[in-house]
Amino acid sequence: MNKKIVVASRNPVKINAALSGMNKILPNVKFQVQGVDVSSGVADQPMSTKETWEGAFNRATNARNLEVNADYWVGMEGGIDTDADGKMFAFAWMCIIDKEDRLGKAQTGIFYLPPKVQKLVEGGVELGYANDKVFNEVGSKQKGGAVGSLTLGALGRTEYYEQAMILAMVQIVNPLLYPNE
Repeated sequence: MNKKIVVASRNPVKINAALSGMNKILPNVKFQVQGVDVSSGVADQPMSTKETWEGAFNRATNARNLEVNADYWVGMEGGIDTDADGKMFAFAWMCIIDKEDRLGKAQTGIFYLPPKVQKLVEGGVELGYANDKVFNEVGSKQKGGAVGSLTLGALGRTEYYEQAMILAMVQIVNPLLYPNE
């Protein structure tokens, strides 16, 4: 059985995370994946959990509107927020819509950003560029991302997103437990 996934990004990290996650949760399905450029409808650097979720949902919805012939539309949005102590942390939301209008959503784990990165982000610099500057990297968000830099390569951005991708599919692969509302 062949199924098509449309990922609302051309970033190889997001495309690979979507495909890898889908292969793990549905190992007997062969997938074709396509990345498309669509708007998130939120700031380039979402600054709250709510705004980040809206970006993921908007991306999945916009991908569906652009490429109607697919089985799954995936929106991924990385964001940052601050805790009660003002410390900044990073995370991402995954949104999956299937052709039966079921919605799956999940969030990655969080990790705290170093003060140097936080200061740059507070100054208006997108996390990927702040990470590049602090860690003397180029294009890190197309590779391991901040999570890769901070974990010394033990966890890359693809693997980080992959787990949340699998968790977002929970609602879709268990339709009797999560009725379509």
